[in-house]
Amino acid sequence: MVLLILGLTSPIVAQDVVELSAVEVSAMNYKYLKDVGSAEAAVPVRLLEEKVARYDLKSSDIYSDEYETYTVNFFIPDGKVVAAYDKDGNLVRTIEKFKNVSLPNPSRKALLERFPGWEMTENIYRVTYHTKKGVGRKDYSVKLVNGDQVLRVKVDDQGNFM
Repeated sequence: MVLLILGLTSPIVAQDVVELSAVEVSAMNYKYLKDVGSAEAAVPVRLLEEKVARYDLKSSDIYSDEYETYTVNFFIPDGKVVAAYDKDGNLVRTIEKFKNVSLPNPSRKALLERFPGWEMTENIYRVTYHTKKGVGRKDYSVKLVNGDQVLRVKVDDQGNFM
């Protein structure tokens, strides 16, 4: 009986209250997300770009102190990102390509106004990023069809034709 009472009271006595400071969780490569990200970007694009930004190089199997840069490939069915990280795990540059993603509203609107009656059958979204230069390329190659006619055009995320 004494052992039972002692067993029930000792965990209560052993508990200490420790107050922890607030912790803010953010992506290590937030500048990349800020530069390439868009509220209107397609969901697969945003998800893969977030994965690239949050990738922890130093915890990965490929990490070794002897290399200056590391190239990591990220794949999903809708696209891929080739990312280069420095030895500290900072994102240096990316090359991104996604197929058949939804276009942002300004791009869609520009296509509808300039090519009424045409149907978009496929598209390719490309982005390049460099930490020192920012976004170098951010455009959509779009295939339009109107009956027997086929047309390929390029438009950026703001609706400007190239």
